[in-house]
Amino acid sequence: MNKIDLDGRTAIVTGGARGIGLAVTQRLLASGARAVMWDVDQAALDAARRSLDAGEVLSAARVDVTDPDQVRDAVAAAVNGHGKVDILVNNAGIAGPVLKTWDYPVEEWRKVIDLDLTAVFLCCRTLVPHMMQNGYGRIVNIASVAGKEGNPNASAYSAAKAGVIGLTKSLGKELAESGVIVNCVTPAAIRTDIFDQITQEHIDYMLSKIPMGRLGLTEEAAAMVAWLASSECSFSTGAVFDLTGGRSTY
Repeated sequence: MNKIDLDGRTAIVTGGARGIGLAVTQRLLASGARAVMWDVDQAALDAARRSLDAGEVLSAARVDVTDPDQVRDAVAAAVNGHGKVDILVNNAGIAGPVLKTWDYPVEEWRKVIDLDLTAVFLCCRTLVPHMMQNGYGRIVNIASVAGKEGNPNASAYSAAKAGVIGLTKSLGKELAESGVIVNCVTPAAIRTDIFDQITQEHIDYMLSKIPMGRLGLTEEAAAMVAWLASSECSFSTGAVFDLTGGRSTY
């Protein structure tokens, strides 16, 4: 594993206790960063801390990122605990039910939009002023190829991830001269716990769209995020980085 230099940096990773978030946390730690994992699942946070066994450079907090008050308090705690926060990885998300748009329950739609899109806005809105004050920051939003192409029977997820792409572009332009860089990653299907929320038929559909003929790996997503979270990423902002095995090439 090649080391990307994140020495002296502090990162917040939402949804950090499992899947892509856990792999990202591990990669950031390996690159020299201090990491703060946020997740709504306390048991998963405890298990992740044990598995990473990183000592004092890793901390964890139970945070519902759809709650603006919890986000505000958790950001304040991270800043107070580490002096500053340099990196934000917005990874927390859910898939939602696999249903036709006209059969989609309104409350389920709202849950997906709240966590997959509004929470990204809340975390950015809360942490960006701190990063601007410091004249440095890296924000990496985990979107999805579904936000580019729209997966059938996943309208809420596709719409939310399209929103994350649009938010990334807007915020990247707003911050272009501030020293704070904002980009997003659009993975195709990567096997994580989120697969437990969707049908095998839907998984097979997503796999059939990937020219490489395989699912992505969490480690591959983490490697891309680590570079985007580094000072080496200095002339890309508001950009969308593909991670789809050839499914999308734009």
